Amino acid sequence: MASPPLPCDRIEPHPARLPPGIPHRAEILRRHAEALRAGSPTYADPATGLSVFTARALWDRGWCCDTGCRHCPYIPRPAGPVPPRGGSA
Repeated sequence: MASPPLPCDRIEPHPARLPPGIPHRAEILRRHAEALRAGSPTYADPATGLSVFTARALWDRGWCCDTGCRHCPYIPRPAGPVPPRGGSA
């Protein structure tokens, strides 16, 4: 069964996880967008080289692991609560 679509407002990282003034922010966002387009679950962090999960990969998992993932789509946004996923992981 396919996962529901990732809501557009969940693609941009929450400011608590990727603050606007952080070094390499533009490159991080570029690499994330590139990975999403390619369907890749991860990309390499430009500063450390470590693998970072995309918002899509985390959304497909179906739940928040509460470890501080940069692109966690389950963090409540100012616009409203986390959208329902339906089902369970």
